[in-house]
Amino acid sequence: MNPVWASTFGIILAAAAAGLVLWPLAGAVWAWAAVAVVLGARVAYHARHLASFLSWLEHPTLQALPVGSGVWEEAFARLHQHLKQRDEEQQGLLRALTRLRAAGQALPDGVVILDSGDHIEWSNPTAERHFGIDARRDLGQAISNLVRQPDFVSYLEAHRYAEPLTLRSARREEVDLSVRIIEFGADQKLLLSRDVTMEQRLETMRRDFVANVSHELKTPVTVLSGFVDTLADPAIELSDAQRSRFLGLMREQAQRMRRLIEDLLTLSALEAGSAPDDEQDIDVLPFVEKLAEEARLLSGGRHRVATSVQHSSRLKGSLKELTSAFSNLVSNAVRYTPDGGSIRLSWRFDGARGVFSVEDDGIGIEPRHIARLTERFYRVDSSRSRETGGTGLGLAIVKHALTRHQASLEVRSEPGRGSTFSAVFPAWRISATSAARAA
Repeated sequence: MNPVWASTFGIILAAAAAGLVLWPLAGAVWAWAAVAVVLGARVAYHARHLASFLSWLEHPTLQALPVGSGVWEEAFARLHQHLKQRDEEQQGLLRALTRLRAAGQALPDGVVILDSGDHIEWSNPTAERHFGIDARRDLGQAISNLVRQPDFVSYLEAHRYAEPLTLRSARREEVDLSVRIIEFGADQKLLLSRDVTMEQRLETMRRDFVANVSHELKTPVTVLSGFVDTLADPAIELSDAQRSRFLGLMREQAQRMRRLIEDLLTLSALEAGSAPDDEQDIDVLPFVEKLAEEARLLSGGRHRVATSVQHSSRLKGSLKELTSAFSNLVSNAVRYTPDGGSIRLSWRFDGARGVFSVEDDGIGIEPRHIARLTERFYRVDSSRSRETGGTGLGLAIVKHALTRHQASLEVRSEPGRGSTFSAVFPAWRISATSAARAA
Protein backbone atom coordinates (compact mmCIF):
# COMPACT_ATOMS: atom_id res chain seq x y z
CA MET A 1 0.00 0.00 0.00
CA ASN A 2 1.09 3.53 -0.66
CA PRO A 3 2.85 4.83 2.49
CA VAL A 4 0.78 8.04 2.48
CA TRP A 5 -2.50 6.13 2.64
CA ALA A 6 -1.12 3.70 5.19
CA SER A 7 -0.05 6.60 7.43
CA THR A 8 -3.42 8.34 7.01
CA PHE A 9 -5.42 5.23 7.84
CA GLY A 10 -3.17 4.64 10.83
CA ILE A 11 -3.88 8.14 12.24
CA ILE A 12 -7.62 7.73 11.68
CA LEU A 13 -7.59 4.40 13.49
CA ALA A 14 -5.53 5.89 16.33
CA ALA A 15 -8.00 8.80 16.72
CA ALA A 16 -10.98 6.42 16.64
CA ALA A 17 -9.36 4.16 19.26
CA ALA A 18 -8.69 7.15 21.53
CA GLY A 19 -12.33 8.27 21.22
CA LEU A 20 -13.69 4.82 21.91
CA VAL A 21 -11.53 4.44 25.03
CA LEU A 22 -12.50 7.85 26.48
CA TRP A 23 -16.21 7.70 25.61
CA PRO A 24 -17.28 5.25 28.41
CA LEU A 25 -14.74 6.69 30.85
CA ALA A 26 -15.13 10.46 30.37
CA GLY A 27 -18.11 10.90 28.15
CA ALA A 28 -18.68 11.92 24.53
CA VAL A 29 -17.21 15.42 24.82
CA TRP A 30 -13.83 14.21 25.95
CA ALA A 31 -13.92 11.41 23.38
CA TRP A 32 -14.50 13.84 20.51
CA ALA A 33 -11.91 16.20 21.98
CA ALA A 34 -9.31 13.40 21.88
CA VAL A 35 -10.18 12.64 18.26
CA ALA A 36 -9.81 16.35 17.37
CA VAL A 37 -6.44 16.63 19.13
CA VAL A 38 -5.02 13.62 17.27
CA LEU A 39 -6.26 14.84 13.88
CA GLY A 40 -5.14 18.43 14.58
CA ALA A 41 -1.65 17.25 15.48
CA ARG A 42 -1.51 15.38 12.18
CA VAL A 43 -2.67 18.43 10.24
CA ALA A 44 -0.02 20.57 11.97
CA TYR A 45 2.59 17.93 11.09
CA HIS A 46 1.70 18.03 7.41
CA ALA A 47 1.37 21.83 7.38
CA ARG A 48 4.85 22.28 8.84
CA HIS A 49 6.47 19.99 6.23
CA LEU A 50 4.41 21.49 3.42
CA ALA A 51 5.51 25.00 4.45
CA SER A 52 9.15 23.85 4.40
CA PHE A 53 8.65 22.31 0.96
CA LEU A 54 7.04 25.47 -0.46
CA SER A 55 9.85 27.59 0.99
CA TRP A 56 12.41 25.29 -0.65
CA LEU A 57 10.65 25.58 -4.02
CA GLU A 58 11.51 29.29 -4.09
CA HIS A 59 15.22 28.35 -4.38
CA PRO A 60 15.29 24.64 -5.20
CA THR A 61 18.77 23.19 -4.74
CA LEU A 62 19.82 19.71 -3.84
CA GLN A 63 21.85 20.87 -0.84
CA ALA A 64 18.95 22.91 0.69
CA LEU A 65 16.33 20.15 0.45
CA PRO A 66 14.38 19.99 3.81
CA VAL A 67 14.77 17.06 6.15
CA GLY A 68 11.41 15.50 7.04
CA SER A 69 10.10 12.78 9.30
CA GLY A 70 7.70 9.95 8.74
CA VAL A 71 6.09 9.92 5.35
CA TRP A 72 7.70 13.26 4.50
CA GLU A 73 11.13 11.77 5.13
CA GLU A 74 10.46 9.16 2.49
CA ALA A 75 9.03 11.79 0.12
CA PHE A 76 12.06 14.05 0.56
CA ALA A 77 14.41 11.05 0.17
CA ARG A 78 12.83 10.13 -3.15
CA LEU A 79 12.93 13.76 -4.27
CA HIS A 80 16.61 13.93 -3.26
CA GLN A 81 17.35 10.82 -5.31
CA HIS A 82 15.49 12.22 -8.32
CA LEU A 83 17.27 15.59 -8.11
CA LYS A 84 20.65 13.94 -7.71
CA GLN A 85 20.03 11.78 -10.79
CA ARG A 86 18.86 14.84 -12.73
CA ASP A 87 21.98 16.81 -11.74
CA GLU A 88 24.21 13.93 -12.80
CA GLU A 89 22.46 13.74 -16.16
CA GLN A 90 22.77 17.50 -16.62
CA GLN A 91 26.45 17.37 -15.73
CA GLY A 92 26.92 14.55 -18.24
CA LEU A 93 25.12 16.51 -20.93
CA LEU A 94 27.15 19.62 -20.05
CA ARG A 95 30.41 17.67 -20.29
CA ALA A 96 29.32 16.17 -23.63
CA LEU A 97 28.37 19.61 -24.92
CA THR A 98 31.68 21.03 -23.72
CA ARG A 99 33.59 18.25 -25.47
CA LEU A 100 31.53 18.77 -28.61
CA ARG A 101 32.21 22.51 -28.59
CA ALA A 102 35.91 21.92 -27.92
CA ALA A 103 36.03 19.46 -30.82
CA GLY A 104 34.30 22.00 -33.04
CA GLN A 105 36.74 24.69 -31.95
CA ALA A 106 39.71 22.42 -32.73
CA LEU A 107 38.52 21.32 -36.16
CA PRO A 108 40.87 22.36 -38.98
CA ASP A 109 37.78 22.96 -41.14
CA GLY A 110 35.39 25.85 -40.65
CA VAL A 111 31.94 25.13 -39.18
CA VAL A 112 29.00 27.57 -39.03
CA ILE A 113 25.55 26.55 -37.73
CA LEU A 114 22.73 28.41 -39.51
CA ASP A 115 19.05 28.55 -38.55
CA SER A 116 16.09 28.27 -40.94
CA GLY A 117 16.63 31.89 -42.02
CA ASP A 118 20.38 31.39 -42.63
CA HIS A 119 21.30 33.37 -39.51
CA ILE A 120 24.45 32.49 -37.60
CA GLU A 121 23.87 30.47 -34.42
CA TRP A 122 27.45 29.34 -33.81
CA SER A 123 30.83 29.27 -35.56
CA ASN A 124 34.30 27.97 -34.78
CA PRO A 125 37.56 29.96 -35.04
CA THR A 126 38.49 28.39 -38.39
CA ALA A 127 35.25 29.61 -39.95
CA GLU A 128 35.89 33.05 -38.47
CA ARG A 129 39.26 33.16 -40.26
CA HIS A 130 37.81 31.83 -43.50
CA PHE A 131 34.79 34.13 -43.71
CA GLY A 132 35.95 37.12 -41.68
CA ILE A 133 33.15 36.84 -39.11
CA ASP A 134 33.09 37.29 -35.34
CA ALA A 135 31.30 34.58 -33.33
CA ARG A 136 29.99 37.02 -30.70
CA ARG A 137 29.46 40.20 -32.67
CA ASP A 138 27.83 38.51 -35.66
CA LEU A 139 25.63 36.08 -33.73
CA GLY A 140 22.14 36.21 -35.30
CA GLN A 141 23.37 37.96 -38.45
CA ALA A 142 22.41 36.58 -41.88
CA ILE A 143 25.43 34.85 -43.37
CA SER A 144 24.75 36.43 -46.78
CA ASN A 145 25.22 39.89 -45.21
CA LEU A 146 28.74 38.94 -44.14
CA VAL A 147 29.88 36.69 -47.01
CA ARG A 148 28.82 38.69 -50.02
CA GLN A 149 30.52 36.91 -52.88
CA PRO A 150 27.88 36.50 -55.61
CA ASP A 151 28.80 32.84 -56.17
CA PHE A 152 28.26 32.05 -52.49
CA VAL A 153 24.94 33.91 -52.30
CA SER A 154 23.68 32.08 -55.39
CA TYR A 155 24.84 28.74 -53.97
CA LEU A 156 23.07 29.46 -50.67
CA GLU A 157 19.81 30.46 -52.33
CA ALA A 158 19.75 27.67 -54.93
CA HIS A 159 19.36 24.94 -52.27
CA ARG A 160 21.38 22.53 -54.42
CA TYR A 161 24.09 21.42 -52.04
CA ALA A 162 25.17 18.09 -53.56
CA GLU A 163 28.44 19.56 -54.85
CA PRO A 164 30.80 21.88 -52.94
CA LEU A 165 31.56 25.42 -54.06
CA THR A 166 35.10 26.74 -54.49
CA LEU A 167 35.65 30.42 -53.76
CA ARG A 168 38.22 32.84 -52.41
CA SER A 169 38.31 33.63 -48.70
CA ALA A 170 36.49 36.80 -47.70
CA ARG A 171 39.44 37.84 -45.51
CA ARG A 172 42.49 36.60 -47.44
CA GLU A 173 42.32 36.69 -51.21
CA GLU A 174 45.19 34.27 -51.65
CA VAL A 175 43.27 31.49 -49.85
CA ASP A 176 40.95 29.17 -51.80
CA LEU A 177 38.04 27.60 -49.90
CA SER A 178 35.88 24.58 -50.61
CA VAL A 179 32.46 25.42 -49.16
CA ARG A 180 29.64 22.94 -48.58
CA ILE A 181 26.22 23.16 -46.91
CA ILE A 182 24.57 20.22 -45.12
CA GLU A 183 20.95 20.44 -44.01
CA PHE A 184 19.94 18.86 -40.70
CA GLY A 185 17.38 19.10 -37.89
CA ALA A 186 14.46 21.51 -38.16
CA ASP A 187 15.52 23.53 -41.24
CA GLN A 188 19.01 24.07 -39.84
CA LYS A 189 22.20 24.01 -41.89
CA LEU A 190 25.88 23.30 -41.38
CA LEU A 191 28.14 25.55 -43.42
CA LEU A 192 31.49 23.76 -43.80
CA SER A 193 34.63 25.35 -45.24
CA ARG A 194 38.01 23.81 -45.99
CA ASP A 195 41.25 25.45 -47.10
CA VAL A 196 42.11 23.91 -50.48
CA THR A 197 44.79 26.41 -51.45
CA MET A 198 47.53 23.79 -51.49
CA GLU A 199 45.40 21.32 -53.47
CA GLN A 200 44.61 24.05 -56.01
CA ARG A 201 48.27 24.96 -56.32
CA LEU A 202 49.28 21.32 -56.73
CA GLU A 203 46.65 20.84 -59.41
CA THR A 204 47.86 23.98 -61.18
CA MET A 205 51.45 22.76 -60.90
CA ARG A 206 50.43 19.38 -62.30
CA ARG A 207 48.70 20.94 -65.29
CA ASP A 208 51.60 23.33 -65.87
CA PHE A 209 54.09 20.48 -65.55
CA VAL A 210 52.31 18.35 -68.16
CA ALA A 211 51.94 21.35 -70.46
CA ASN A 212 55.59 22.37 -70.02
CA VAL A 213 56.97 18.87 -70.58
CA SER A 214 54.80 18.51 -73.68
CA HIS A 215 56.00 21.90 -74.92
CA GLU A 216 59.65 21.11 -74.23
CA LEU A 217 59.44 17.79 -76.09
CA LYS A 218 57.34 19.09 -78.97
CA THR A 219 60.15 20.99 -80.71
CA PRO A 220 62.83 18.25 -80.70
CA VAL A 221 60.28 15.57 -81.61
CA THR A 222 59.01 17.71 -84.49
CA VAL A 223 62.56 18.35 -85.72
CA LEU A 224 63.54 14.69 -85.47
CA SER A 225 60.35 13.56 -87.16
CA GLY A 226 60.84 16.03 -90.02
CA PHE A 227 64.44 15.04 -90.63
CA VAL A 228 63.64 11.32 -90.42
CA ASP A 229 60.89 11.76 -93.02
CA THR A 230 63.28 13.70 -95.21
CA LEU A 231 66.08 11.15 -94.94
CA ALA A 232 63.66 8.26 -95.49
CA ASP A 233 62.08 9.74 -98.62
CA PRO A 234 63.82 8.19 -101.65
CA ALA A 235 62.48 10.96 -103.88
CA ILE A 236 64.62 13.54 -102.06
CA GLU A 237 68.24 13.58 -103.10
CA LEU A 238 70.62 14.92 -100.47
CA SER A 239 74.28 15.73 -100.70
CA ASP A 240 76.72 14.39 -98.14
CA ALA A 241 77.00 17.86 -96.64
CA GLN A 242 73.22 18.17 -96.28
CA ARG A 243 72.95 14.69 -94.81
CA SER A 244 75.74 15.44 -92.35
CA ARG A 245 74.07 18.71 -91.36
CA PHE A 246 70.69 17.01 -90.83
CA LEU A 247 72.27 14.29 -88.73
CA GLY A 248 74.06 16.91 -86.63
CA LEU A 249 70.79 18.76 -85.98
CA MET A 250 69.09 15.48 -85.12
CA ARG A 251 71.90 14.68 -82.68
CA GLU A 252 71.47 18.09 -81.01
CA GLN A 253 67.72 17.58 -80.58
CA ALA A 254 68.23 14.03 -79.28
CA GLN A 255 70.75 15.34 -76.73
CA ARG A 256 68.28 18.04 -75.73
CA MET A 257 65.61 15.40 -75.04
CA ARG A 258 68.14 13.26 -73.19
CA ARG A 259 69.11 16.20 -70.94
CA LEU A 260 65.46 16.92 -70.25
CA ILE A 261 64.72 13.29 -69.36
CA GLU A 262 67.83 13.05 -67.17
CA ASP A 263 66.84 16.23 -65.31
CA LEU A 264 63.29 14.93 -64.84
CA LEU A 265 64.62 11.64 -63.46
CA THR A 266 67.03 13.49 -61.16
CA LEU A 267 64.25 15.75 -59.88
CA SER A 268 61.94 12.77 -59.38
CA ALA A 269 64.63 10.90 -57.41
CA LEU A 270 65.27 13.95 -55.19
CA GLU A 271 61.55 14.37 -54.46
CA ALA A 272 61.07 10.67 -53.69
CA GLY A 273 63.23 10.62 -50.54
CA SER A 274 63.56 12.79 -47.46
CA ALA A 275 67.31 12.47 -46.93
CA PRO A 276 70.26 11.19 -48.96
CA ASP A 277 71.47 7.69 -48.09
CA ASP A 278 75.06 8.09 -49.32
CA GLU A 279 76.33 10.92 -47.13
CA GLN A 280 80.04 11.35 -46.58
CA ASP A 281 82.53 14.01 -45.49
CA ILE A 282 83.43 16.05 -48.59
CA ASP A 283 86.71 17.97 -48.53
CA VAL A 284 85.58 21.43 -49.65
CA LEU A 285 88.81 22.77 -51.20
CA PRO A 286 89.32 20.08 -53.91
CA PHE A 287 85.56 19.96 -54.43
CA VAL A 288 85.42 23.69 -55.26
CA GLU A 289 88.54 23.43 -57.46
CA LYS A 290 86.95 20.57 -59.42
CA LEU A 291 83.81 22.64 -59.98
CA ALA A 292 85.96 25.55 -61.17
CA GLU A 293 87.73 23.26 -63.66
CA GLU A 294 84.34 22.15 -64.98
CA ALA A 295 83.36 25.81 -65.35
CA ARG A 296 86.54 26.50 -67.37
CA LEU A 297 85.88 23.53 -69.65
CA LEU A 298 82.27 24.59 -70.15
CA SER A 299 83.35 28.20 -70.79
CA GLY A 300 86.01 27.23 -73.31
CA GLY A 301 88.16 30.19 -72.32
CA ARG A 302 85.41 32.77 -72.78
CA HIS A 303 85.29 33.72 -69.07
CA ARG A 304 87.63 34.30 -66.16
CA VAL A 305 86.97 31.69 -63.46
CA ALA A 306 88.37 32.19 -59.93
CA THR A 307 87.98 30.40 -56.60
CA SER A 308 88.10 31.50 -52.98
CA VAL A 309 88.00 29.05 -50.05
CA GLN A 310 88.00 30.93 -46.77
CA HIS A 311 88.73 27.96 -44.52
CA SER A 312 89.61 24.38 -45.25
CA SER A 313 86.70 22.28 -44.00
CA ARG A 314 84.56 19.27 -44.73
CA LEU A 315 80.91 19.27 -45.72
CA LYS A 316 78.74 16.32 -44.73
CA GLY A 317 76.42 15.32 -47.56
CA SER A 318 75.81 13.31 -50.73
CA LEU A 319 78.64 13.94 -53.19
CA LYS A 320 76.44 12.98 -56.13
CA GLU A 321 73.54 15.30 -55.18
CA LEU A 322 75.70 18.26 -54.18
CA THR A 323 77.77 17.91 -57.37
CA SER A 324 74.54 18.00 -59.39
CA ALA A 325 73.26 21.04 -57.49
CA PHE A 326 76.51 23.03 -57.60
CA SER A 327 77.17 22.11 -61.24
CA ASN A 328 73.77 23.56 -62.15
CA LEU A 329 74.70 26.84 -60.45
CA VAL A 330 78.06 26.87 -62.25
CA SER A 331 76.58 26.06 -65.68
CA ASN A 332 73.94 28.79 -65.24
CA ALA A 333 76.66 31.32 -64.46
CA VAL A 334 78.57 30.32 -67.61
CA ARG A 335 75.45 30.43 -69.82
CA TYR A 336 74.23 33.82 -68.61
CA THR A 337 77.56 35.64 -68.41
CA PRO A 338 78.68 37.38 -71.62
CA ASP A 339 82.08 36.55 -73.11
CA GLY A 340 84.90 38.21 -71.20
CA GLY A 341 82.97 38.20 -67.95
CA SER A 342 84.09 36.84 -64.58
CA ILE A 343 82.81 33.92 -62.50
CA ARG A 344 83.86 33.36 -58.91
CA LEU A 345 83.29 30.20 -56.85
CA SER A 346 83.71 30.64 -53.11
CA TRP A 347 83.33 28.89 -49.76
CA ARG A 348 83.06 30.93 -46.57
CA PHE A 349 81.57 30.90 -43.09
CA ASP A 350 78.61 33.05 -42.10
CA GLY A 351 78.69 32.71 -38.34
CA ALA A 352 78.63 28.94 -37.84
CA ARG A 353 77.00 28.25 -41.22
CA GLY A 354 78.85 27.21 -44.36
CA VAL A 355 78.11 29.09 -47.59
CA PHE A 356 79.00 27.99 -51.12
CA SER A 357 78.49 30.82 -53.64
CA VAL A 358 78.66 31.22 -57.39
CA GLU A 359 79.05 34.88 -58.34
CA ASP A 360 79.06 36.33 -61.84
CA ASP A 361 78.94 39.74 -63.53
CA GLY A 362 76.47 38.63 -66.17
CA ILE A 363 73.09 39.92 -67.31
CA GLY A 364 71.47 39.74 -63.88
CA ILE A 365 67.83 39.09 -62.95
CA GLU A 366 64.98 41.49 -62.27
CA PRO A 367 63.61 41.31 -58.68
CA ARG A 368 60.15 40.16 -59.83
CA HIS A 369 61.60 36.92 -61.15
CA ILE A 370 63.73 35.88 -58.16
CA ALA A 371 60.95 34.34 -56.06
CA ARG A 372 59.96 32.00 -58.92
CA LEU A 373 63.40 30.92 -60.11
CA THR A 374 63.17 27.46 -58.51
CA GLU A 375 59.82 26.61 -60.11
CA ARG A 376 59.95 23.87 -62.70
CA PHE A 377 60.41 25.18 -66.25
CA TYR A 378 60.34 28.79 -65.10
CA ARG A 379 62.58 30.87 -67.31
CA VAL A 380 63.44 34.55 -67.06
CA ASP A 381 64.20 34.57 -70.79
CA SER A 382 62.77 31.51 -72.54
CA SER A 383 64.50 32.02 -75.88
CA ARG A 384 67.94 32.57 -74.34
CA SER A 385 67.56 29.57 -72.02
CA ARG A 386 66.73 27.23 -74.88
CA GLU A 387 69.53 28.64 -77.04
CA THR A 388 72.04 27.86 -74.29
CA GLY A 389 70.72 24.33 -73.79
CA GLY A 390 68.81 24.87 -70.53
CA THR A 391 65.91 22.58 -69.60
CA GLY A 392 64.29 24.89 -67.07
CA LEU A 393 64.76 22.33 -64.28
CA GLY A 394 68.24 23.21 -63.03
CA LEU A 395 67.29 25.47 -60.13
CA ALA A 396 64.41 23.17 -59.16
CA ILE A 397 67.01 20.39 -58.82
CA VAL A 398 69.23 22.73 -56.78
CA LYS A 399 66.37 23.60 -54.42
CA HIS A 400 65.38 19.98 -53.77
CA ALA A 401 68.97 18.80 -53.34
CA LEU A 402 69.65 21.55 -50.79
CA THR A 403 66.38 20.88 -48.98
CA ARG A 404 67.42 17.25 -48.51
CA HIS A 405 70.59 18.61 -46.85
CA GLN A 406 68.64 21.05 -44.60
CA ALA A 407 70.23 23.87 -46.62
CA SER A 408 68.69 26.84 -48.41
CA LEU A 409 69.28 28.76 -51.62
CA GLU A 410 69.77 32.52 -51.42
CA VAL A 411 69.80 34.71 -54.53
CA ARG A 412 71.08 38.26 -54.92
CA SER A 413 70.93 39.84 -58.34
CA GLU A 414 70.75 43.16 -60.13
CA PRO A 415 70.01 43.55 -63.84
CA GLY A 416 73.19 44.36 -65.77
CA ARG A 417 75.46 43.82 -62.77
CA GLY A 418 75.38 40.06 -62.24
CA SER A 419 74.04 37.53 -59.76
CA THR A 420 75.14 35.58 -56.70
CA PHE A 421 73.61 32.20 -55.91
CA SER A 422 74.49 30.91 -52.44
CA ALA A 423 73.87 27.50 -50.87
CA VAL A 424 73.73 27.98 -47.08
CA PHE A 425 74.37 24.87 -44.93
CA PRO A 426 73.65 24.44 -41.21
CA ALA A 427 76.55 24.34 -38.78
CA TRP A 428 76.18 20.65 -37.90
CA ARG A 429 77.04 19.70 -41.50
CA ILE A 430 80.39 21.53 -41.33
CA SER A 431 83.57 20.21 -39.74
CA ALA A 432 87.11 21.57 -39.81
CA THR A 433 89.93 19.56 -41.39
CA SER A 434 92.97 18.52 -39.37
CA ALA A 435 95.06 21.22 -41.04
CA ALA A 436 92.53 23.87 -40.14
CA ARG A 437 92.36 22.65 -36.55
CA ALA A 438 96.17 22.74 -36.34
CA ALA A 439 96.22 26.30 -37.68
